[in-house]
Amino acid sequence: MLSLLLAQDGSTTRLCETVARGPIELHVITQRVTDDVPTLVRQQLPGEQFIERITFLAAHGEVMMDNITYIALAGLDASIDADLRAGVMPIGHLLARLWVRRERIAGAEEPTQRLWQAVGLPDAAATRAYRIATPESPRMVIAETYRRGMLMDRG
Repeated sequence: MLSLLLAQDGSTTRLCETVARGPIELHVITQRVTDDVPTLVRQQLPGEQFIERITFLAAHGEVMMDNITYIALAGLDASIDADLRAGVMPIGHLLARLWVRRERIAGAEEPTQRLWQAVGLPDAAATRAYRIATPESPRMVIAETYRRGMLMDRG
């Protein structure tokens, strides 16, 4: 199961909803606008200001995944910017409005370490990182760690 989760290149949010057989809960641990981002983020995304968002998705009392996302503010559509800053919607639901491509990123140790410092549970074997690109430009860098809630059996 973990190999399939790490290999998939579609919406992780939709995948979590499918595993949970219904709605999931977004928990925002922290979200801020910052210019203090890992070097990898500066290499992958345009601009000088970013939203750094650390969240987890849960269902039925189980954490399904933890993630850290960096969103480039330069050129970001105003309605998506507003919804991101509101922090009430999983990014996967926001991305449904856009044509996007997900591109795996190697060497994402720094964003991954920042995630694990916030959630306290390192698990390199269950972690991946990728960039979200639109036709206009790269928009986001995401590092995510799958948790045991992805193995839930809802019978």
